[in-house]
Amino acid sequence: MTDTTVSRTPDRTEDAPAPAVSGRRFRIAAVGGQNLSLIGALVVVLALFGSLNDNYLSWSNMQVIGEAATLVGLLAVVQTVVIICGALDISVGSQAGLASVVSAMAFTSTGSSAVVGIAAALGTGALAGVLNGVIIVYGRVNPTIATLAGLAAYKGIAQLVSDGRAQGYVLNDSFFVFLGRGKIAGLPVMIWILAVVALSVHVLLTYTDIGRNLYAIGGNDTAARLAGISINKYLIAAYALCGVVAAVAGVLLTARTGSGQPVSGSEGLELKAITAAALGGCALKGGKGGIGGTLLAVALLGALENGLTVQGINTFWQNVAQGALLVVAVAIQQRRNKERRIGLPT
Repeated sequence: MTDTTVSRTPDRTEDAPAPAVSGRRFRIAAVGGQNLSLIGALVVVLALFGSLNDNYLSWSNMQVIGEAATLVGLLAVVQTVVIICGALDISVGSQAGLASVVSAMAFTSTGSSAVVGIAAALGTGALAGVLNGVIIVYGRVNPTIATLAGLAAYKGIAQLVSDGRAQGYVLNDSFFVFLGRGKIAGLPVMIWILAVVALSVHVLLTYTDIGRNLYAIGGNDTAARLAGISINKYLIAAYALCGVVAAVAGVLLTARTGSGQPVSGSEGLELKAITAAALGGCALKGGKGGIGGTLLAVALLGALENGLTVQGINTFWQNVAQGALLVVAVAIQQRRNKERRIGLPT
């Protein structure tokens, strides 16, 4: 079947501005109600914890929040792409953990070669992503089930190859030190990497035919298929991209902690990534979402988590708050989209 593109304007969480509105209203409409809500919530969180702790709004703490949010941000960005396609990837945290172990072990076994370590991690991530896509497309397995199995399988592989322990030591290499602790123009390198990845994906989704086709697949897969879009190819590519970026997160995890971590540092990242994408306006049924909203949600979650930690709130309660946020975000989406309540007649 010939692969064609759909000349369709991607759905966004923001409403299109009316032609005859004032400049101020135009700017507000361009930002979008969802994003304005996130900005307002972020301001409230910063003001609240800033009033409770004098150091919370310091530049050094803002960098700590940014670094801590980088791994979640990378996974949330690619989770956004997968969700726009109408799918889901629950295995991204385990993929990051596996890539972290592989990067450290390859680095050590090749005589401290950072290039080989990073290449091995990226290759592992790409392979895991493609495998996810193939299982979903050709195995006809529901994406949630397939990646749930991947979550367990990749985590198990990481524990098997590492014997369940941290592997290698990379902080004797200048490049890993630069990735984990270096700065460019006063900002941590990790934040720059997130910015580059997010900008690249934003351009892909917004200004290319590939992005328009991804929105079309998530919006109406039947119409997309009739339009000649190779849905299988796009889904496998989306999962491959997810795997590669998860591997980048794994390499940064290695650089940050100094060793390959099979579980510690990567466990739970998948829930945070999905929560950020949902809070950012991604419709879990596909076809809607954007990178700007996802990044705002990542910043909000990072600021909230840091504030709760600074105030000494038990991490168990933080997990409760995170789960509640995901439920609230999805419930708001359902009401906005006027979805029928499950189990109740309309």
